Amino acid sequence: MFTAPALQAQLHPLIQRLSEAILSIWGSHLSLAPYALPAELGYVEGRLEGEKLQIENRCYQGDPFRKLHLELAQAGQSLDILHCVMFPQPQYPLPLFGCDIVAGRGQVSAAIVDLSPVTPTLPDPYIQELEALGAHLAPFQNRRQLPPWGTIFSPYCLFIRPGDEAEADRFLYFACRYLEIHCRLAQQIPPQTDPVQILAHYQGQQRYCSQQQQNDRTRRVLEKAFGPAWAERYLSTVLFDLPPSP
Repeated sequence: MFTAPALQAQLHPLIQRLSEAILSIWGSHLSLAPYALPAELGYVEGRLEGEKLQIENRCYQGDPFRKLHLELAQAGQSLDILHCVMFPQPQYPLPLFGCDIVAGRGQVSAAIVDLSPVTPTLPDPYIQELEALGAHLAPFQNRRQLPPWGTIFSPYCLFIRPGDEAEADRFLYFACRYLEIHCRLAQQIPPQTDPVQILAHYQGQQRYCSQQQQNDRTRRVLEKAFGPAWAERYLSTVLFDLPPSP
């Protein structure tokens, strides 16, 4: 079930290592089943500015997560992408684990990881663990500024451009720790039964998806390769889909 994606071996080494780590951590902490995607969207090919664009998606589900998504993409030699989001079931007051890496021509231009709250603040156990982890976070040379739509991210969001291989290694370490903390705590926090709270969690996910879809770079790449209608469908059914409102 957790075999390495075929595209993985062609991508930037940091993306290879992180995608392997994500699948390994999922496999060791969670009991998962496949999550159904539209058949034609599991693997797609297109052309982006004359270069072949490949996108490969792996999706799973299992309590307390309604969807775990790992996307790998490559456009020739100019663009390698890792995108990962874990969507909790709305009954749980859990944050969304999100991680993205963008690389091109051998260099990582952006690496981001966060546990984004669906409530006004993260649950206390997350704050305690992330505070303790952050105490060991040495400064990075190039901390990047969040985009205007980045209000969905937590104060613990790590968004950098790695300055060297050592910084790439440190980003990998912290991304894996965020993921391990999430997989462990998510199984300790009980579901809630209050319909008002469940709706609030759902609306938090809805806000997250809406803000993420304002990422113009993602939309532009998809529109150039596949057209506006296809891009909109991919964004709303693969990257940032929502279940029916509770």
